[in-house]
Amino acid sequence: MLAPRDTATRERKSLDGLWRFALDAAGAGREQGWQHGLPGGAREMPVPASYNDVFPEPALHDHVGDVWYETTAWVPARWAGQRIVLRLGSATHRAVVWVNGSHVTEHEGGYTPFEADVTEVVEAGAENRITVVVNNVLTWRSIPPGYVEQTPDGPLQRYFHDFFNYAGLHRSVWLYTTPQAHITDVTVVTGLSGATGTVDYQVATAGADGLQVHVALTDADGAEVARATGGGGQLAVAHARPWRPGEGYLYDLAVQLWGDGEVPVDAYSLAIGIRTVRVDGTRFLINGEPFYFRGFGKHEDIALRGKGHDNVFMVHDFALMDWLGANSFRTSHYPYAEEVLDYADRRGIVVIDETAAVGLNISINSGTFGSQGFKTFSSGTVSDATREVHRQAIRELVARDRNHPCVVIWSIANEPESDTPESRAYFEPLAADTRGLDPSRPVGFANVMLAPANKDVVADLFDIVMLNRYYGWYVDTGDLPAAERALEAELNAWARGPKLGKPIIMTEYGADTIAGLHSVTPVPWTEEYQVELLAMSHRVFDRVDAVVGEQVWNFADFATGSGVMRVDGNKKGVFTRDRRPKASAYLLRRRWRGLP
Repeated sequence: MLAPRDTATRERKSLDGLWRFALDAAGAGREQGWQHGLPGGAREMPVPASYNDVFPEPALHDHVGDVWYETTAWVPARWAGQRIVLRLGSATHRAVVWVNGSHVTEHEGGYTPFEADVTEVVEAGAENRITVVVNNVLTWRSIPPGYVEQTPDGPLQRYFHDFFNYAGLHRSVWLYTTPQAHITDVTVVTGLSGATGTVDYQVATAGADGLQVHVALTDADGAEVARATGGGGQLAVAHARPWRPGEGYLYDLAVQLWGDGEVPVDAYSLAIGIRTVRVDGTRFLINGEPFYFRGFGKHEDIALRGKGHDNVFMVHDFALMDWLGANSFRTSHYPYAEEVLDYADRRGIVVIDETAAVGLNISINSGTFGSQGFKTFSSGTVSDATREVHRQAIRELVARDRNHPCVVIWSIANEPESDTPESRAYFEPLAADTRGLDPSRPVGFANVMLAPANKDVVADLFDIVMLNRYYGWYVDTGDLPAAERALEAELNAWARGPKLGKPIIMTEYGADTIAGLHSVTPVPWTEEYQVELLAMSHRVFDRVDAVVGEQVWNFADFATGSGVMRVDGNKKGVFTRDRRPKASAYLLRRRWRGLP
């Protein structure tokens, strides 16, 4: 899916700002026709943002069900005759959209964009009403899963992941134009052979019978380096400058549709990086060179805005990662805003791109849910229907992000059950589907501690081993010598296992830490203990050759649901939620800036 761009033939209009907003706790709005106008009492809500924390109201913070957004947008008269598209960057977790009271689209999944051709229902040269109903309910069929418990006080959303179920219009909303004959999609796969770079491209079009596709590749200085005609082919780039970690060198691929006129019918430009990714034994190679991941699991999580995209925090977070010497992060546990990947492309930051398939594991929550007799995989819990939603989430992730050079691994799940025959049956087709959608990147998932090397039955389906481990925190709490022995023993079991021999990335390790809590003897929850636990982990990583990366959990403290395990959220951040460093940040800065 192509992101909206202003080009010689296209124009876009941002609809970000204050929208009218109404809670619909009773779920009456659809029957009562709120798409034709919200009822009295609607108030203003910023877009993009989560709605949960904007007003100091428990009913809003803990709402379960529908909320309604409405705005009006002036469509310029000059847009008449053009194809007009409405695009929403995300609506968490599902949405139905109307324009001027006409249903135009609906979407399942809270973290990928969707759009609708609204040419026939908008009026150029006039104001037009756009209405969106967003539903935040998690079910056994949704990704991520959950269920609603009916209590005497109303519905209560239960879910199995450890971050708050923020909801709303989290990313930008756009109106944009294309010509009637237009480019619908562009796909690139790059390669390197010595000093020569290759760009294999495919261009999809609509209404373009009799028109010809022209492509031209220019370098960062604007000099043309390759040109071709046709909807698919390969460009050769002599003396190519690769995209590499720490150096986000980008070329510009200009795609045009031409007829008999003197100007193109449609034009679109795409920033691309020429690079390769490959797994070789226990090595992870970028451009044929071994790469070691240094970085974090992160969250889109900011006070008040929740998961709403914020360019200020994005730029600041990247600056902090640079200060630390980090070179990578994982989009835990859902696709991040497209602006984040665009920025990572330019900054040369490596990304593990993850779907929202988190919480596919009842065993992790056995203390809360096990007594209720739930199984992770069954006809009444995570089922074939769930897998179809999961499959669509993978398709949409790959379709949106496949052209980003920063993305080097597809992660299709975080901490799922992976030690049962049912888990293998669930994941085997999904791993194959992902590889079929994009054979150019490795595919993985983040493995949970309940499925070590001798119990996991899924890891052999994937190209890389990604481990979330909390030795010294959830296991061997406060006993770092025992934790060090146990961590090394498990990593060696993965590295030397007969079915494995794959690169290992530690995608999570760490300890909850209260900023400002200190002790002469390092004890859990103190800053000193977090430092010692990370240092212990690093000693082990350095002794196991198959380990090709370390991503601390987490970059910053973040909001979670309520529970006795969490005090004002998850405190495993190296930074506080407002990005103040803990002592561990200085440990990581010394280590990561000293690594080759």
